[in-house]
Amino acid sequence: MLFLLRMLLLAVHFVIASVVGLLIGLCRPFNPDNSRLCARVYAVPAMWILGLRVKLEDDTVRDHVRSAVIVANHISNYDLMVFGLTVPRRTVSLGKKSLKWIPLFGQLYWLAGNVLVDRGNAVQAKKAMLTTTDTLQHKDMSLWVFAEGTRGHGKGLQPFKKGAFLMAINAGVPIIPICSNNYVRGMKLNRWHSGNIIIRSLPPIPTTGLSIDDVPKLLADCHARMAACIDELDREAGTTKR
Repeated sequence: MLFLLRMLLLAVHFVIASVVGLLIGLCRPFNPDNSRLCARVYAVPAMWILGLRVKLEDDTVRDHVRSAVIVANHISNYDLMVFGLTVPRRTVSLGKKSLKWIPLFGQLYWLAGNVLVDRGNAVQAKKAMLTTTDTLQHKDMSLWVFAEGTRGHGKGLQPFKKGAFLMAINAGVPIIPICSNNYVRGMKLNRWHSGNIIIRSLPPIPTTGLSIDDVPKLLADCHARMAACIDELDREAGTTKR
């Protein structure tokens, strides 16, 4: 019963938050801080509705004042709300072009200045990457990427795609890993306290002086750091795989 009530409230909240986010986007279209504001509108009430307790240890990403590529692990559809608590100022994300067809949310996502990529069109994808590289270099903005490209559903960190690391090297900006425990393993939405989430950002990984040839090593280094961090967060939050 509590689960059904939560899903109903979450659906109503999603519609209301999407309308509020769309109004923010219409009042200040493509403002680089729209994503952070809209993320909070989704996240704060959603965590209360779902009964999730969130602990933020995100100093390195929150206090970073220069452009960066922020790489996060992708766990479930709830990530929109979970990671929405920690999106820093002047940050946009990289998303699938198909997102724009979601009523209300797709339009606010576009108006928030996020980058939509058609992964099935190599020419358009390359053009989007070049535009993003210019944004990182010259517009004092950061880019949020789920480098796995798909949800892990609590099965652990999946292999990374190289696009985020290419953009970071081309723009000469650091990579900031940010991790959450695999919270879906312990979510019990029929209980008042449905689970624990810990979000932790890691120290920036510099890319200055690196070339395209360094992408595999950079990708592997970031993946190893994040995998170790996620394992530690799972132990602390009690969401280790059984």
